[in-house]
Amino acid sequence: MRRKDRQVTDFQEIVSIIGACPIVRLGLADGDYPYVVPVNFAYDVEAEQIYLYIHSAKAGRKYGLMIQNRKCSFEMDVFGGVIAMPEKKDSTTIYHSVMGKAEIEFLEGEAAFDCAKRLMARYDATRHAPFNEAVVPNTCFARLKVVSIDAKANRGPDHA
Repeated sequence: MRRKDRQVTDFQEIVSIIGACPIVRLGLADGDYPYVVPVNFAYDVEAEQIYLYIHSAKAGRKYGLMIQNRKCSFEMDVFGGVIAMPEKKDSTTIYHSVMGKAEIEFLEGEAAFDCAKRLMARYDATRHAPFNEAVVPNTCFARLKVVSIDAKANRGPDHA
């Protein structure tokens, strides 16, 4: 990481950034070029192991690539805006971001229902909404075990 001054190493702060991110972008292997797809997610921490939970149709490019290679990269961020600094003839972008690698585990049965409930509980709009449990067996639910993670933040010129 080039900007060590922006590196976030505190585990709880990294988890806090994850909690503030509305989506995660998955990077899946697809021949010569990666396939990057944004998905909504839930997360859990057991000891210091982070798990991300996602869902997909059991068809299509994302699902096919996850089946072919159960490893992925991921990125998530919170954009805080751009600040002009005329006195320095410069500008900066405020952000918090997390990147890493994960191993994909497909969930079935009760674990798939648990994942669906986690995903529904993650967002304000769906937290208390009923959902059609009949679709769960026909939906791909996955748990991503984070195997490496890096985080960066630019809190602005007042926090340098």
